[in-house]
Amino acid sequence: MEEGKKFKCKIITPERLFFDEDIEMVEFNTSEGEVGIYKNHVPMTMIIAPGVLTLHQGEVKREAALHSGFVQILEDSVTILAEAVEWPEEIDRKRAEEAKKRAEERLHSNDEKIDQLRAQTALMRAVCRINILK
Repeated sequence: MEEGKKFKCKIITPERLFFDEDIEMVEFNTSEGEVGIYKNHVPMTMIIAPGVLTLHQGEVKREAALHSGFVQILEDSVTILAEAVEWPEEIDRKRAEEAKKRAEERLHSNDEKIDQLRAQTALMRAVCRINILK
């Protein structure tokens, strides 16, 4: 990994410091769409949407399931405050598939008491978990 291209990436959840290393690029979903961040990016903050987080460290590419949160982007660092983020080995496929099924059932029910936005978010999280497992 070239020194001049590296920047600090820190990913924090309420439970733990998930990641704190130098990287060359990070990709993730936001409320506005997919983004890829390199060193010297224009400073900004964004809202994270559930999806795959990809960390590029030279020839190494690591993926994780990233759920909602916020990101602060500075020229030489990225800090992600996430509700949850998981490496593939931390995900239980059966549990993720069951969560997907429950969310789909809620979305397709005609029950007016069902929070559609919450069910849609649960579905996005479950699909994200399943997709990261390939």
